[in-house]
Amino acid sequence: MMIGRAFAHQFLAAQPWFATVPADLRERIFSEVSTLAGDKNNVLLPAGEKTSGWYAVLSGLVKLQSCSTDGDLSVFLGVPAGEWFGEGTVLKAEARRYDVIALRETEILCVPNALFNELRLTSLPFNYSLVSQMNRRLGQAMAIIEAGRTRSPEQRVALYLGRLFWDGLRNIRLTQEELANLVGLSRQTVNKSLHSLAHRGLVKVEFGRITVLDESGLADHSMGKASGPQP
Repeated sequence: MMIGRAFAHQFLAAQPWFATVPADLRERIFSEVSTLAGDKNNVLLPAGEKTSGWYAVLSGLVKLQSCSTDGDLSVFLGVPAGEWFGEGTVLKAEARRYDVIALRETEILCVPNALFNELRLTSLPFNYSLVSQMNRRLGQAMAIIEAGRTRSPEQRVALYLGRLFWDGLRNIRLTQEELANLVGLSRQTVNKSLHSLAHRGLVKVEFGRITVLDESGLADHSMGKASGPQP
């Protein structure tokens, strides 16, 4: 269900850079942004398509997924409500290298390319936010690469539940199926890993929700350090 243009405007107004731009530019942003909604498993934005702008998830959850030439799928990031994505594609003015797929009913916001570039060229606070965003994405990418090469499945699940991917959220609305999609593991493996993490006192698992009980312990466990009682 579309959540409405008014909510999109509220989301934009809450961005740390928005109040600092001139009033006429704020009005143009309000009038020129667009939204796109889709149901679970819908491809909201296909790979190979020239990007229309910078995107934010207003509601729901998406995964960014690429497909190799031999057909292997690779999910490299999940983006929850309230977060932006796709800035690199806009900056490089290239075709999108990944599919954006809804993991549940989802609505996304698009700031058109021209507005994004105008903000980048005229607003220092916007650039501060953009650099912070890109630095976070770089940290996530490095963690994902390392985890795929050196971490056990359980450690990878612990990593994907940490603050690096869910900034500020300790009570995460996330199903085991969605988590499996993001981590790139089977639902059965994720279920087993979550039960082990719960036994260690690191998380609490409920239907459609995972609560982080021990943030530092979860982070230590994701890095292979001993934490909590052994299963």
